[in-house]
Amino acid sequence: VHLVESGGGLVQPGGSLRLSCAASGLMFSTYGMSWHRQAPGKGRELVAVITSGGGSTNYAGSVKGRFTISRDNAKNTVYLQMNSLKPEDTAVYYCNAQRNLLIGEVYWGQGTQVTVSA
Repeated sequence: VHLVESGGGLVQPGGSLRLSCAASGLMFSTYGMSWHRQAPGKGRELVAVITSGGGSTNYAGSVKGRFTISRDNAKNTVYLQMNSLKPEDTAVYYCNAQRNLLIGEVYWGQGTQVTVSA
């Protein structure tokens, strides 16, 4: 299983970025997908989650109304549209695929850096 994130970079406060996570080696449409982030010196936190069919999403309070998670099961890809970015959004963003925790069906990408700075 491989999850490959892309789309990170340096952006000014108030700007936008769209992260992508391309999945391979798994039946993508059966996995719940999520984005997590880890800022320097802090623990990893859940940012957004989407169900396998894309019908339900949920967000951390700090990003609600600014970030949107979506998926394209035909392309085996999940996205995170990030608008109105703030310096506190600076972190490494990780993609996660999860289906059955009991048998270890949990996978992580390598992460992509997002830096919000003037």
